[in-house]
Amino acid sequence: MVKKSELPPCPIAVTIGLVGSKWKLFILRELILSGPTRFGALLRACPGISKKVLAESLRALEADGLLTRTVLPGKPAPVEYALSALGRGLLPLFDAMAAWGEAYRRAAE
Repeated sequence: MVKKSELPPCPIAVTIGLVGSKWKLFILRELILSGPTRFGALLRACPGISKKVLAESLRALEADGLLTRTVLPGKPAPVEYALSALGRGLLPLFDAMAAWGEAYRRAAE
């Protein structure tokens, strides 16, 4: 997790810095909609993302404390990703984004 002294003073900038990339938003959306998910399922749920970018994004989200990574029994050991308690705090943000996007779509008709 990033140290408080390393964060920008603006709380909106903090949020954008943590979840503002296209792929991080799609990954978080998928975890919100589907719950705990494996790497391959996330890869399929984010068309166009490369394995490298998915792995980097998952590592960053885990390092920032927004998701958890659980190694399951098996060979090769499957890995499951889930929102952490901190990540679940993003639910109202995603609900608001969905509502705004739907309102925009209606206005654009």
